Amino acid sequence: MHMTTINRNYLKLPGSYLFSEIARRVSVYADANPDKKLIRLGIGDVTRPLVPAVTAAMHAAVDEMATAEGFHGYGPEQGYDFLREAIAAHDYHARGVEIDPSEIFVSDGAKSDCGNIGDIFGTDNVVAVCDPVYPVYVDTNAMAGRAGDFSEETGKWNRLVYMPCVAENGFAPAIPEEKADLVYLCFPNNPTGAVATRAQLQAWVDWANANGSVILFDSAYEAFISDPEIPHTIFEIPGAKTCAIEFRSFSKTAGFTGTRCAYTVVPKALERDGASLNALWNRRQCTKFNGVPYVVQRGAAAIYTPEGHAQVMENIAFYKRNAKVIFDGLKAAGLTVSGGENSPYVWAKTPDGMGSWEFFDKLLHQANVVTTPGAGFGPSGEGYIRLTAFGGADATVEAVERICKVL
Repeated sequence: MHMTTINRNYLKLPGSYLFSEIARRVSVYADANPDKKLIRLGIGDVTRPLVPAVTAAMHAAVDEMATAEGFHGYGPEQGYDFLREAIAAHDYHARGVEIDPSEIFVSDGAKSDCGNIGDIFGTDNVVAVCDPVYPVYVDTNAMAGRAGDFSEETGKWNRLVYMPCVAENGFAPAIPEEKADLVYLCFPNNPTGAVATRAQLQAWVDWANANGSVILFDSAYEAFISDPEIPHTIFEIPGAKTCAIEFRSFSKTAGFTGTRCAYTVVPKALERDGASLNALWNRRQCTKFNGVPYVVQRGAAAIYTPEGHAQVMENIAFYKRNAKVIFDGLKAAGLTVSGGENSPYVWAKTPDGMGSWEFFDKLLHQANVVTTPGAGFGPSGEGYIRLTAFGGADATVEAVERICKVL
């Protein structure tokens, strides 16, 4: 009998998605302990509301949509010109980087784009990822068949190149000695909070151009960079336009986690295998994506106004204060911590050689604080937990006090 087949790569995926497993464990505990007040510093979801400039722009756009003259149906899959031009002017030209609006593609999230970008690359490409790593990079390549087979013993996929990011190398990956066609880099890093210097990024760009590789650069957290010497975009690095694609998000920058808006920059100078990657991505988006709603894009454009920018930076400053509270509190309690300064994430080593999931459960059950176990980000994340600065100010202080009592 004929039977429909499936993409068997999905069957190779181990367990559930990291944050689904966290949600499951938290739900089980919460259901059994309804009297306990949980503080969530695990999943990186923001808590501050959309700023007034954004909501005002969205209200005005909704009113437009209620008129025959102002109604917008299908929009351009690449994004409306008013937003692409604002992005080019403020995120790139203002930093001395020439990016044309036609190289910018507005989307519903950096998570989506980081996963979907694989559509334009062959499945025979060798993929390199940092370890620990944002799970989306690994899982989407496994779904596409680029990762090979997963080993429960090593916690690794046999076709992926793992680049350890550990304390010994300052959580900065070394350029791989083996072949790597696609390299995912995320700075400021999720989950470790590490940043890359100009010299480090220049080395990556030079290597990629020399080897014909492509860097997939996730800079979703660039708004949290405090150090003026740290690049905000890989396109500040000479030569990057011929070897890099950059992903940006409004989720953490402007609180759009539920509103959904981001963008990806694919330079027209970037070609591989005789084809323009800008043209390929445009073709992919036109075929599989209908664009971000007009109302949402108007809201996103408002963050580039003087008042919108000021309001958004107030929220960023709020989260950065939370990060400092977490960093200083855990350090004072005796934990080895990193990140936090240029990032909304604090990376903490578990005490007494405790496993990541074991420490996660301990903090959940004894402190009623939700964190993220480092092992969920890859083998090199074992022995660490990640905490986010996206909670409320009072809740963050209380969470740190609870953790310190448990320690």
